[in-house]
Amino acid sequence: MEVSVLDQSGKEIQKIDLPSDIFEVEINTGLMHQAYVRQMANARLGTHSTQTRGEVNLTKAKWYRQKGTGRARHGARSAPIFVGGGVAHGPKPRKYTKAMPKKMRREAIRSALSALARDQQLVFVDQLKMDAPKTKEANTMLNTLAGGGKTLVLLADRDENVQRSVNNLPNARTLRASYLNIRDLLGHDKVIIPLDALEVIKSIWGRES
Repeated sequence: MEVSVLDQSGKEIQKIDLPSDIFEVEINTGLMHQAYVRQMANARLGTHSTQTRGEVNLTKAKWYRQKGTGRARHGARSAPIFVGGGVAHGPKPRKYTKAMPKKMRREAIRSALSALARDQQLVFVDQLKMDAPKTKEANTMLNTLAGGGKTLVLLADRDENVQRSVNNLPNARTLRASYLNIRDLLGHDKVIIPLDALEVIKSIWGRES
């Protein structure tokens, strides 16, 4: 697949061929969904907890005698039907983690990249450089390259100036190319990929790796 490479001003400067084993694979929607569900599940802490009627700090003594009061029978104030009582069948700490074979995870990333390339949501630039953190300059650059909308900027290495500038924008964020994941790929309208970040993607997600 041949794509255009732009400079930071949006001018086309060259064309490159993308590796077909990453950007032209068969798009598997079900596999991408499975990888997305796994990632979101693994991000959950699972620390939620409620107290049962045996754990609330209330007396366990019978509230009043069983018969002769004309009222309903109750054993303790800690019953779930009373204010301050325990919670019936409430959540307890648990793990939400899901397993997924490495080959399937890698294929899901390739499928997402291929889908974005097919829909022309990938923008390739020769480099992204800024002399100082300037949010206004970054906003102008992203509007020129991506045309607004939610934008993901991939970086090959840490770049403090670009990261601080882009991350100040409400609809844009940066991500190291080595941390590429299904949630960020599918959660943005455009993905800006400098050529050095493209080399990182090739080294990690290529078939031979």
